Amino acid sequence: MRRFEDRVVLVTGAGGGIGQASAQRMAREGGAVFCVDLNEAAAQATAEAIDAEGGSATARACDISDETAVKACVADCIERYGSLYALVNMAGVLRFDDTEQLSLDAWQKIIDVNLTGTMLLCREVLPHLVAGGGSIVNAASTAALSGLPCGVAYSASKGGVLALTRSIAVEYAKRGVRANCVCPGEIKTGMTSGVTFPESFDFALMSRITALTGARGPEAVAGVIALLASDDGIHITGEDIRVDGGTLS
Repeated sequence: MRRFEDRVVLVTGAGGGIGQASAQRMAREGGAVFCVDLNEAAAQATAEAIDAEGGSATARACDISDETAVKACVADCIERYGSLYALVNMAGVLRFDDTEQLSLDAWQKIIDVNLTGTMLLCREVLPHLVAGGGSIVNAASTAALSGLPCGVAYSASKGGVLALTRSIAVEYAKRGVRANCVCPGEIKTGMTSGVTFPESFDFALMSRITALTGARGPEAVAGVIALLASDDGIHITGEDIRVDGGTLS
């Protein structure tokens, strides 16, 4: 399939996990991918891997929680490619805290990256998507749909992303822009492999976030993201698509 032929896609979190898999998937389908990550070396590695496969990619470091940095990042993308068709917002952070011990700094960090960062990218790209028609795919989570033990900050941030996405979908539906969320569950990525748990954590509750079909790699989500961002998803907007192996079924 060449669903992104002659189209530019900006992917955040492109240095690893779902963001990287999405960047590679869209490049294989003909897209020019602007790979954004806090880790510049990781973004560059993804771009180089895409180039090595005959695709087109540019790497860019950006702290998506920084308004000035986001504005400069989007401006660089437009300067480099001249247009933008899709935004794939996959950058994020995850942590578990006993709610009674959750510090304001830890709470704010999660909100700044996961929710505010998503909003900033959406806000900055929307004029460009309106100009030519386009699509936004944001990273929510099964944590936005069901309780996540010791995940107050993360769940709140992802619930906010879900509400934000639906609002954008309604506001921009008549202006040619679609906005959807994916809600991954039990996907093997660097973000999930590096988490720690508080001493009070009840691991018996982990069954609430366990896929019936087992954990999957990030490419399982990337395929859904590509569908939502492409014309195959032309009649889908304001939706949250669970990719969780039946976790919440």
